[in-house]
Amino acid sequence: MSQRSFRAVRVKDKSPAPVQITAEQILREAWERQEAEPKPPRQKITDAEELAEYRMRKRKEFEDAIRRNRYGAGGWLKYAAWEEQQGDLERARSIFERAIEVDYKNIQIWLRYAETEMRNKNINAARNVWDRAITLLPRVNQFWYKYIFMEDTLHNFSGARQLYERWMKWEPDKHAWHAYIKFETRNKEIERVRSIFQRYVLCHLTVEAWLKWARWEEQQGDPEKTRRVYDAASEYLQEDSHHPKLFISFAKFEERCKEYERARAIYKFALDHIPKNVAGKLFQKFIQFEKQYGQREGIEDVIVGKRRFQYEEEVKQNPMNYDAWFDYIRLEESAGDKNIIREVYERAVSNKPPADEKRFWRRYVYLWMNYALYEELDAQDIERTRSVYKQALKVIPHKKFSFSKLWIMYANFEIRQKNLTGARTVYGHALGLSPSQKIYKAYITLESQLGNIDRCRTIYEKYLEWNPENCSAWVEFTEFENNLGEIERSRAIFDLAIQQQLLDMPELVWKKYIDFEIENEAYPHVVELYKELLKRTKHVKVWISFAQFYVSIGNIKQAREVYKEAFETLKSPETKEERVMLWESWRDFEDEVGSEETQKVVADNVPKRVIKKRRMKTETGEDGPWEEYYDYIFPDEKSDQSLKILEKARNWKRQKLSHDPPT
Repeated sequence: MSQRSFRAVRVKDKSPAPVQITAEQILREAWERQEAEPKPPRQKITDAEELAEYRMRKRKEFEDAIRRNRYGAGGWLKYAAWEEQQGDLERARSIFERAIEVDYKNIQIWLRYAETEMRNKNINAARNVWDRAITLLPRVNQFWYKYIFMEDTLHNFSGARQLYERWMKWEPDKHAWHAYIKFETRNKEIERVRSIFQRYVLCHLTVEAWLKWARWEEQQGDPEKTRRVYDAASEYLQEDSHHPKLFISFAKFEERCKEYERARAIYKFALDHIPKNVAGKLFQKFIQFEKQYGQREGIEDVIVGKRRFQYEEEVKQNPMNYDAWFDYIRLEESAGDKNIIREVYERAVSNKPPADEKRFWRRYVYLWMNYALYEELDAQDIERTRSVYKQALKVIPHKKFSFSKLWIMYANFEIRQKNLTGARTVYGHALGLSPSQKIYKAYITLESQLGNIDRCRTIYEKYLEWNPENCSAWVEFTEFENNLGEIERSRAIFDLAIQQQLLDMPELVWKKYIDFEIENEAYPHVVELYKELLKRTKHVKVWISFAQFYVSIGNIKQAREVYKEAFETLKSPETKEERVMLWESWRDFEDEVGSEETQKVVADNVPKRVIKKRRMKTETGEDGPWEEYYDYIFPDEKSDQSLKILEKARNWKRQKLSHDPPT
């Protein structure tokens, strides 16, 4: 070849080509020309041995995958789905249960578990899964919807209704209530729907909830019940009832019923009670209404005069109707005449409840409270406010019952007037006449804010003398001293608390005391506390907590001794379930920090679950039918003779198989 052929070709025309090749085209062409990767050959299983080998290999792969990523739900779900494809539902259940033990808050695990049972037509098993899911995670609405849908599909309407009732006890969002309402409406249970609406509006005190109820009642064709719903809405919603949307809907309903006077009265009532800054749309609707059915002149005067006359009639018929007095006073306060307002207040508080029962006095006492707040905030008459508080406290029969809120309001009023001595006097009278937990706490809060430590201690002492059974008071006293750095005082208070014969929640005091000593690293004292507590109770949770305490401080040997002692202590027929719980905790402990020898000790004590029968008792005490139940038998217990015979038979068969030559 000549030298001339190796010379570089000289490009004469350097202008761009008319057709340009992009990088995307180059990559696409390379991808299209790429050869397909060879697929692994499809394996055909011809006998049971190959199938068993295949299953063992796949299970090992799945187990290795979940061991590497224990908290990954995808591995567990794929494993369970594969076992289901293999037709081994028991293994699939076992995998789901293991996944739940790892992360019971994972929603997908519960959903796939229940769907697996439903797909295999195991209805009772699916119900069991759903029931556990809604018990552990009651705030996950998806569980409730799917469980109820399953029961509804099976036409188990009573079961679906029971599920709805359980769900409603958790006070879910409005969509759950709407689903319940649609369910009962579909089943034509009108009275049940009405009862559900009553609970719904009490759970969700919103205008939309009441309007939905009212629209439903209107669809049923009962105007009177619809009106009662609107009336109840304006009563229960209180401040939210002053919403233009509610009254506009009410008035529109009356217009559809051709009750124009009722609609006019509703508009006037709304304009009288709703603030002017939010009543623009309401006023426009009223103008449109008057243009169609009446006149617009003298609206304000008519409203005030008519409402005043109506309230006078109501309180004249029933002077104990304190709600009517509240509305009457609110009307006069909007007018702004102080003398008339005070006159109405005096007339209202002069009507004492006839019976000395606290439930009859609550609304009455609120009249006094509002009276005092009006004199302080609106009238700004300090002496008259003080006089109102004193008169209110004289009227209440403190020997039978009292109202802590009124005492606290009086004391706070004196504090606002910078009369600290007067506030302390009020609290002293309150504790002398009618001591209560709220008053003690309010008095302690006051003195604590003022930095009077000695006074706080004195009040705490009086508090505990008055109610030594109150564990919360003991704990609050110790926390108060602990915040001051008084460790020995806190410890002494705890010692006094646990020495009390009667406590409403003794477990709270013991737990706080132990946590307190652990926080201060007084480990020998913690051990003494646990031992003292175990003298009073042999509860399994105390033993487990004692062992876990030793583990937390690194004393594995003592923790193991505690487990052994507890295992021997709980050796009685009445505490078998507690002993099983202790054994499971012991097993987890040894799996984490134990050796093969100690793990073998725990494994040798594994309980055996057996099914037994026992005769049920009827309500009259006679023998009833037999029932099966699970019992646990530990190796150190004496088993029944039948179990011994079965064990000997197994041993004999095992020996025979070992001596017989293979064929």
